[in-house]
Amino acid sequence: MMDTRWIDGKAFAARMRAEIAAEAADLRARHGLEPGLAVVLVGDDPASRIYVRNKVQQTTEAGMRSLEHRLPAETTEAELVALVEALNRDRAVHGILVQLPLPRHIDSARILATIAPEKDVDGFHVVNAGRLAVGLDGLVPCTPLGCLLLLKAFAPPLAGARAVVVGRSNIVGKPMAQLLLRESCTVTIAHSRTRDLPEECRRADILVAAVGQPELVRGDWLKPGAIVIDVGINRVTDAEGKARIVGDVAFKEALGVAGAITPVPGGVGPMTIACLLRNTLTAARRQAGIAG
Repeated sequence: MMDTRWIDGKAFAARMRAEIAAEAADLRARHGLEPGLAVVLVGDDPASRIYVRNKVQQTTEAGMRSLEHRLPAETTEAELVALVEALNRDRAVHGILVQLPLPRHIDSARILATIAPEKDVDGFHVVNAGRLAVGLDGLVPCTPLGCLLLLKAFAPPLAGARAVVVGRSNIVGKPMAQLLLRESCTVTIAHSRTRDLPEECRRADILVAAVGQPELVRGDWLKPGAIVIDVGINRVTDAEGKARIVGDVAFKEALGVAGAITPVPGGVGPMTIACLLRNTLTAARRQAGIAG
């Protein structure tokens, strides 16, 4: 049994935010440019409210302008499209984030497609997805970008490593695979319907679990010494009726098998907002024609 290293995403993200704040201050001092992030929340979903509050707070703490738009649940699709188009035209806004999920009567795909690609700091627009797929610069989805930064900091050199991504979503799984391909990994995308999923996982030097099923990946599915990035955030209730948050990997079983692993919470989660701030800073520089 080996000692499994915990990958502290919370501490890594805090260092990132400090660096971003210093870069934002430099942009203001040298160029008079204050990066601006507009966050749009439609409705009153409790989890979304918490996410938005955290994003607004950390944007402000990083020395950027936060512009918050809270809309009632009955907002029409046309009204939301009009707001996004206005934000596209606003030169003080460098990044636009529409918090998902949206109310059922609004087509999320249409709203995301309305955001100008250069302001799409979530990295969900098909233009940014296409640029990532063909190896061009673009805005990359925040969660997979955060996973990659953790891997590059805590894993051995990635080139040549066999990576397995469990999950095929447009938000995490597919862009994660593209990022690992860029690093010259040999990449397999697996999912809940993969035949003999445990055996696929056992082949992985790097395993990214992003399937959204609590503790799906068991300890004996892991290759000894593998680097495990757990993207899952699942609320479960124990035998005593107490709620707790677990990942997609059975964490206790993975200890002693994995070479390193992200805990849940405190692993990937904090990196998502840090990468959102990084994307906003990148978007502001590119829109102003400033190298960096």
